[in-house]
Amino acid sequence: MLPDAALAALAAAGGLAALAWAAILLRPARPWDLRPVAEDCEPPPEPPRWPTVWVLVPARNEAACLPRTLPAVLAQDYPGPWRAVLVDDRSTDGTGEVARRLAAAGGARLAVVDGAPLPEGWAGKVWALAQGLEAAARAPEGRPEYLLLTDADIRHAPGSLRRLVAESEAGRLALNSRMARLRCETGAERLLIPPFLFFFNLLYPMRLVNDPRRRTAASAGGCVLVHGDALERAGGLAAIHGEVIDDVNLARRIKQSGATIRLAVSRADVVSLREYGSVGAVWRMVRRTAFDELRYSWALLVATVLALLLLFPLPPLLAAGGVAAATLGDWPAAAALGAPGLAAWLAQAAAFSRSTLYFGLGRRWALTLPLGGTLYGGMTLDSALRHALGRGGGW
Repeated sequence: MLPDAALAALAAAGGLAALAWAAILLRPARPWDLRPVAEDCEPPPEPPRWPTVWVLVPARNEAACLPRTLPAVLAQDYPGPWRAVLVDDRSTDGTGEVARRLAAAGGARLAVVDGAPLPEGWAGKVWALAQGLEAAARAPEGRPEYLLLTDADIRHAPGSLRRLVAESEAGRLALNSRMARLRCETGAERLLIPPFLFFFNLLYPMRLVNDPRRRTAASAGGCVLVHGDALERAGGLAAIHGEVIDDVNLARRIKQSGATIRLAVSRADVVSLREYGSVGAVWRMVRRTAFDELRYSWALLVATVLALLLLFPLPPLLAAGGVAAATLGDWPAAAALGAPGLAAWLAQAAAFSRSTLYFGLGRRWALTLPLGGTLYGGMTLDSALRHALGRGGGW
């Protein structure tokens, strides 16, 4: 049996966790419901004139993905003038050769640029995008009105670019981003990809991102349509040259300049083909940016880890403790531990269930969030430790 003080402390912690999850469910921005979903929105009217667009594809060691994604980029049914440039950023797997072979098969619309050495202080992806932008600026067609920044692992439906531009023209959007539908097939992906989407929306509720009156800003780097003038007013790519989380920082710069931005989840038009066959693969992806998300603050790290422990592993552990106390006939302890633990766990599952349904996993899968959340806490700690050892960051 637990001492009365310990039992009271655990019961209080469980009650705090339950209140926290209730607050998340009742938050006016409703970040848990994954709205808006782009394909569920009314199609925008077509503009009277289709502006010029350049598609920029930064790529590093993407030879395996490109045959499944680059032809889809080249097959866009966009009615206006557009071209694409892929920047091969010092790949070692033949990415440039694969891209040139696909470009030859797809006509003259795609240019392939060999990336220059990385300047000091620049993040690799931002440097690749900057070189793509430079190539677009030198084109005979003149400076493009819009730029679509899209990752090499993203497969676009034929009408993806057309709809993005139509939305931007109709809504006078400086930045219009799609959160690509991530792959969710392996056991590791089912455990960790729905929480990734859920956590992103908790951090950056899309209703707040899309509200010009609110400061919250974000975009999803796999698919970002940005107006050239807005990018220039925000300081260009040089303004985010060293940012590992380039997408959120770009959106922040553009919104701070007074422009309107929009972020939506994609159900099918924008899909990531990146495969995560193991927990380790997701772990490496998350740890690259986790400590950066905390602004490299050790105080924030401690607060975040404590919050994650409270919100994720504690509720099911308390529920299990309540069951154990009940089997021993200790009904006061069973109620003190089990009631807040179960309430917090069920509230957590209710908030998370929209994410599991989005990936076709069903509501019961939402009960796995304590394990997923705990693993994300470990990834955050690992990110901080690697930063302290000088091994953080990445492309």
